[in-house]
Amino acid sequence: MMFPWKQLILLSFIGCLGGELLLQGPVFIKEPSNSIFPVGSEDKKITLHCEARGNPSPHYRWQLNGSDIDMSMEHRYKLNGGNLVVINPNRNWDTGTYQCFATNSLGTIVSREAKLQFAYLENFKTKMRSTVSVREGQGVVLLCGPPPHSGAKPHWVQLIKDVEIAVEDSLYWECRASGKPKPSYRWLKNGAALVLEERTQIENGALTISNLSVTDSGMFQCIAENKHGLVYSSAELKVVASAPDFSKNPMKKLVQVQVGSLVSLDCKPRASPRALSSWKKGDVSVQEHERISLLNDGGLKIANVTKADAGTYTCMAENQFGKANGTTHLVVTEPTRITLAPSNMDVSVGESVILPCQVQHDPLLDIIFTWYFNGALADFKKDGSHFEKVGGSSSGDLMIRNIQLKHSGKYVCMVQTGVDSVSSAADLIVRGSPGPPENVKVDEITDTTAQLSWKEGKDNHSPVISYSIQARTPFSVGWQTVTTVPEVIDGKTHTATVVELNPWVEYEFRVVASNKIGGGEPSLPSEKVRTEEAVPEVPPSEVNGGGGSRSELVITWDPVPEELQNGEGFGYVVAFRPLGVTTWIQTVVTSPDTPRYVFRNESIVPYSPYEVKVGVYNNKGEGPFSPVTTVFSAEEEPTVAPSQVSANSLSSSEIEVSWNTIPWKLSNGHLLGYEVRYWNGGGKEESSSKMKVAGNETSARLRGLKSNLAYYTAVRAYNSAGAGPFSATVNVTTKKTPPSQPPGNVVWNATDTKVLLNWEQVKAMENESEVTGYKVFYRTSSQNNVQVLNTNKTSAELVLPIKEDYIIEVKATTDGGDGTSSEQIRIPRITSMDARGSTSAISNVHPMSSYMPIVLFLIVYVLW
Repeated sequence: MMFPWKQLILLSFIGCLGGELLLQGPVFIKEPSNSIFPVGSEDKKITLHCEARGNPSPHYRWQLNGSDIDMSMEHRYKLNGGNLVVINPNRNWDTGTYQCFATNSLGTIVSREAKLQFAYLENFKTKMRSTVSVREGQGVVLLCGPPPHSGAKPHWVQLIKDVEIAVEDSLYWECRASGKPKPSYRWLKNGAALVLEERTQIENGALTISNLSVTDSGMFQCIAENKHGLVYSSAELKVVASAPDFSKNPMKKLVQVQVGSLVSLDCKPRASPRALSSWKKGDVSVQEHERISLLNDGGLKIANVTKADAGTYTCMAENQFGKANGTTHLVVTEPTRITLAPSNMDVSVGESVILPCQVQHDPLLDIIFTWYFNGALADFKKDGSHFEKVGGSSSGDLMIRNIQLKHSGKYVCMVQTGVDSVSSAADLIVRGSPGPPENVKVDEITDTTAQLSWKEGKDNHSPVISYSIQARTPFSVGWQTVTTVPEVIDGKTHTATVVELNPWVEYEFRVVASNKIGGGEPSLPSEKVRTEEAVPEVPPSEVNGGGGSRSELVITWDPVPEELQNGEGFGYVVAFRPLGVTTWIQTVVTSPDTPRYVFRNESIVPYSPYEVKVGVYNNKGEGPFSPVTTVFSAEEEPTVAPSQVSANSLSSSEIEVSWNTIPWKLSNGHLLGYEVRYWNGGGKEESSSKMKVAGNETSARLRGLKSNLAYYTAVRAYNSAGAGPFSATVNVTTKKTPPSQPPGNVVWNATDTKVLLNWEQVKAMENESEVTGYKVFYRTSSQNNVQVLNTNKTSAELVLPIKEDYIIEVKATTDGGDGTSSEQIRIPRITSMDARGSTSAISNVHPMSSYMPIVLFLIVYVLW
């Protein structure tokens, strides 16, 4: 027995001798060659040829510049047999070196390298024929190069492909090739010449085999040849024989149809040869009649289905190799009908509507409602704030909340079940305020007017009835509605004149359209334009003055805003004269932002009246003056110091300074007040503190001072012209601080009408003020209003109706102020007997506090 590898060697040896063999490694018939294509051919296709023979037939792959070409890029590359088709070639991507690889189970061969280049047409030496005549509708190929040879090797027009056929069927394989001279054909089976017999025929290259058997399977090759060469096309024939088998093509377990429809039940088991089929419904054979047909492919067709047709259908398939059964259950349902469909609607922006979609359907079927908006599936997630499905199981109503312009369009309700679908559509028109007008232009501009024009924007299904115009300047707060001619602009008018503008101001304009729904969005602003210059018309306001230094006349005013200056070169004309004089003195202030003018002259009498007015001008001329007003010249500062200045220490941190007023006449102006300067003994006069009081005051209290320290002070008068001389300096020493020790051991004894208090004497330290007495502060626990009792003893009697709790504190009094407070004493409300206590008593009284005063009294009595 010969080993398989020895058989392979023998067969290969026979192949080398030129014999026709069963297996053959790939051998190139055609290899790619170098190619040059003209620039401009990039919008066409380039084919690089590669063809090899072998058994099994080889498959192909290509490399460009050493890398595999990705054949999944179908928009760029395509394999036609072994030929590589470059689609829409590009010289930047496709220039380079190509190689073809042919592979079958016996090995791989690699073609020679072929370079693909692009060149400009003028680089070709062979010129194209200048004219070509063709008939309309014919194709034409323009050749660039030498004329073709007088003959041509065959090339394939139609290749054979692998086929799988059932036993006893017939095979028809056609291969066609073109060439010059016309090629002849021969066929090989498994590498050997095909033996022709009664079942096997070849005609014009086409192979026919009838009544196929399993032994007809094999690898076939069609060879087309002429004197210039030959080409191979290979394919495999598989002849199969099998019993019916539903495993790979099972019948549907359930088929649902509606009454009155047409249904086909498939029965297509895998069988070779094809199986014969018969049908049963339940246990009863199905026979053909006017509504039921047995199909050639084994299926069953039932027309005008009724409820009686429902049931279980079994297909029985059989051939000479065996039998098999398949089952389908047929369910017949009532058709789905829309009982309440959506209707066309006309609504306004902001409203909410419901588009109804209610159906009647078979209870056996699940139902699905789907809404489409303008042809696209409605997105309930993205537009969930507006769209919502409402209704029960048989209703798919669509609610649209706060409807907007974007919701205008066609709505389709699609109702689907497992067996049918129905739909209904409605148009929804949403009317809204108009869209913004377009193309707003300023056609003409003057110093106070602007002529505008615009185009109508979208009316959003409601005609425009009017327009309004708004303007904005660098000085305005946002957009302001302006006066126009005509005053009312109707919806058909697209031009108007804006009036009452300010000269020499930069303006922007926009237009707003309105309809019955309301005002729409404003248009985009026009280009900025500036009105022409004009003589100023508005004088400065708030003309006044006064004050200043000796020999000065101060004149003030509020500057004219830039939007009212009406042009460049704006300034002020200041005119003034002494009251009673006829001639005006004038001067010019060139800065438009200046708010004052000061006239200095030694001849000016202090505090004398002047008539004053301020006018305006610019490059176009002079404008009006303000009304005449009276302004007084500067006053004369005080020349006399206050007299009888004295200082008195009020406490450890406060002193009082007093003085006599200086003589003053109203003709000298207004005396504004007095300035008190003070400093302590450790400080310097130059760094002193100051305090001012009004003109009618003759004393001042200086607070926040240090205790037990000498302070120096002086006083002077002042007015708008300045301050006068200081008085003589006086000094005073602040008092010592009050004692830091609080009154101790405060003891109280209360009846229902009075409270007796006793405490220990407070003794001041050397650096503290001597105690001059005591203050008792008392209030009820429910009030904040504190009352004070002064005493020079260490005891006190308070006549109080003890009907509620009292809070009491005691402080020592001194020349330096009040001392530290004792601890708070809470005296509880007296119910039936006398009570006593001390500062050691607990503020929050125990529920048995009615016994505490007795205990405290006994303790105090023993201590005394």
